[in-house]
Amino acid sequence: MKRKRRRVAVVGSGMVGSSCAYAMINQSICDEIMMIDRTYDRALAQALDLSHCIDFTHTRTTVYAGTYADCADVDVVILTAGANPKPGQNRMDVLAEAAEITRQIVTPIVESGFQGIFITAANPVDLVTYMIWKLTGFPRHRVIGTGTSIDTSRLKTLLSDVFSIDPRSVSGYALGEHGESQFVAWSHVTIGGKPILDILEQHPERFKHVDLNDIARKTKDAGWEIFTRKGSTHFGIGSAIAHITRAVLNDEHKIIAVSAILDGEYGEHGVCAGVPAIISSDGIQELLELKLSEDERKRFEDSCALIRRNLEGLHLEPIR
Repeated sequence: MKRKRRRVAVVGSGMVGSSCAYAMINQSICDEIMMIDRTYDRALAQALDLSHCIDFTHTRTTVYAGTYADCADVDVVILTAGANPKPGQNRMDVLAEAAEITRQIVTPIVESGFQGIFITAANPVDLVTYMIWKLTGFPRHRVIGTGTSIDTSRLKTLLSDVFSIDPRSVSGYALGEHGESQFVAWSHVTIGGKPILDILEQHPERFKHVDLNDIARKTKDAGWEIFTRKGSTHFGIGSAIAHITRAVLNDEHKIIAVSAILDGEYGEHGVCAGVPAIISSDGIQELLELKLSEDERKRFEDSCALIRRNLEGLHLEPIR
C-alpha cells in the first residue's frame, strides 16, 4: 500500500530556512522539502547542498527548488522570509516592511490552492501570524507562529545551567509577545515535577544565588545577545520550526508554546500571542489556559495590549 508522502515548503532560503530544512532532514520529519526564495538560484543552491546530506542520514528526504505556484499539494508551508532589524532597531520596527513581504508571499500561495497549515517564524512573529490569518481567511487553527517556543527553550536551558540538570527535566513557559513584553509564568515552572517556587522556598541557602528576574531577563534578551554578536539566530529557531512541523505531520498532540490567535482564551480576543497549545495534524487542536497569578495575568494583558496597538493602521483585506 502506497503511503502518502509528507510534503513541506520552506519559504526563505536564508539562515533560518536552511537551518530548519537541515533539522528536518536529520530528524527524518518529512519526505519532501521544497525550497522557495525570491532568487530561484539561491533556492536551488540550498536544495542541492541539503540533498548532499541524504547519504549520511537514516532515511531519504527529497529536496528541490520550487515556486509559490507549486504549493497547492504541500501539507505545511513554513514562512521564514521577513524583514531583519538593523542595528538599534527591535522586531516591531520592521513591521511595515514585514507586512508588505508577508502579503507578497501569502497571496500567490493561497492562489495556488494551498489548503494546508502555515507555520511562520518571520518577525515580528505574533503580528506576522495575525497577518497571515487575516489575509488567508483560514481558520485560526491552521495558522501557527513559533512565538515563545524558542524563548521557552532558552528558559529551560538557562535553568538547566543553574540547577545542573537536563533542560528536558524542566517544564514551564515564556508567554505573551515574542519580544520585549514577554514574561515567564513562574507559577507553572517545575523541575522534575516540583514547582520551582517551592524548591527555592525550601532550600533558601542552597539556591540563594538564583535570581528569577535575572533569568527572565536573560531569556528575553538571549536572541539579541546572539544577533548582536553574529548577525542572526538560526540554529535554535530552525529546530523550533522543525519541532512544530513534526508535531503536525506526525499528529503528535504535543504541547508547545506557539503564537496563536486568541478568541476568548485568557480573556483576549482578536490578538495573537504566545500560549501553550496542543499541536496535531489539524494544526492547533486546542489552546491551554493556565491559571496565572494575578501579576502574571496583568503582564499577559499588557503584552497583548502592546501587540494589539502595533496592529493599528495595518490594512489586511483578505485575499480574493
